Amino acid sequence: MNTGAAKPSLVVIGNGMAGMRTVEELQKLAPDRYGITVFGAEPHVNYNRILLSPVLAGEKMAEDIVLHPREWYDEHGITLHSGDPVVRIDRIRRTVHSQSGREVRYDRLLLATGSRPFIVPVPGHELPGVVGFRDLDDVDTMLKAATIGRHAVVIGGGVLGLEAANGLKRRGMDVTVVHATCSLMNQQLDKHASLLLKGALEDKGLRFMLDAHTTEITGAGRVAGVRFRDGSEIPADLVVMAAGVRPNIALARDSGLHCDRAIVVDDTLQTYDPRVYAVGECVQHRSATFGLVAPIWEQAKVCAAHLAGAGHRRYVQEATATRLKVTGVELYSAGDFAGGDGSEDLVLRDPRRGVYKRLVLSGNRLSGAVLYGDVQDGPWYFDLIRGGADIGPIRSRLLFGEALCAQAA
Repeated sequence: MNTGAAKPSLVVIGNGMAGMRTVEELQKLAPDRYGITVFGAEPHVNYNRILLSPVLAGEKMAEDIVLHPREWYDEHGITLHSGDPVVRIDRIRRTVHSQSGREVRYDRLLLATGSRPFIVPVPGHELPGVVGFRDLDDVDTMLKAATIGRHAVVIGGGVLGLEAANGLKRRGMDVTVVHATCSLMNQQLDKHASLLLKGALEDKGLRFMLDAHTTEITGAGRVAGVRFRDGSEIPADLVVMAAGVRPNIALARDSGLHCDRAIVVDDTLQTYDPRVYAVGECVQHRSATFGLVAPIWEQAKVCAAHLAGAGHRRYVQEATATRLKVTGVELYSAGDFAGGDGSEDLVLRDPRRGVYKRLVLSGNRLSGAVLYGDVQDGPWYFDLIRGGADIGPIRSRLLFGEALCAQAA
């Protein structure tokens, strides 16, 4: 333990998964390098936000998804101020100022402010009973609504919206999913897989309104319904906004850091201010923003290495994969499923088994995969995509999975 001069100060703004994963990686590399102070807007310790859907569905309890209990912070000498968001950064004096009036100086600052749900700005969007789906408080609001109301409307048919809809259905609500395009999960699935997914979720009792555009949330004092462009209206005791997220950059922008759609960082996750780093959903790297765990975990490793003084790593964007967390629905999407000039599709359809596979090839390389019903080979396909492997020798067997291809080899 360093007993000499005071250690330099690292302040982390954001007590979520990205920030704490970076701190965790830093502890492995240089546990005594900094005195660490963490500010969190939520009154909780760090928890796994990915598992909010199982909590909503009743498959897990809130305590089951805690990643770092209070004791972990104490054991590592980390000062945690939960429920006390930072409201101002003074980059000249190198201080942060919290809502409660705390002022803490930093030598290095890590921004991990995440994202905010996009609330569709239609009349009535501020009514009680309209909620996003980003944190434990949102889940608590939805669970309370499920005990007193019957009708739920989820605006957004992407991954998050469908997981919210499934959870509310399992809590006993009548749920309608409203989506602005004609295909569910259109960012991750082709139309055929989307149709299969829609059918499976309808079998679970969910209703869908596709190519539907919300114009107003109605109600006097509390949400009562949702009205659409064609003049139709459906009842709603709860409206969940799951139409995407926006990087939470207000604090960074107000401090004068360079921001575009998000906080702009270089390959070391450093901002234009060399004392300030950023990771997670609040960052923009080479024009891209991020919402999946795998790239954010890699960002955490790279950022921690540079904070530790072992600055040899660079962040490189790679293909990503998506898996839907809805009980009884097996779905996996990876890479570029849209294809392009010169790409080819390998397709397997087995309606009796409810299986659909589509592999997108670019030359002798696998560039994308969409799997429905049978997803056990998803990680293997993902490895082929990321590694740029030559699939020429196994092309004829590729659709049938790793085991058969291994036999051929």
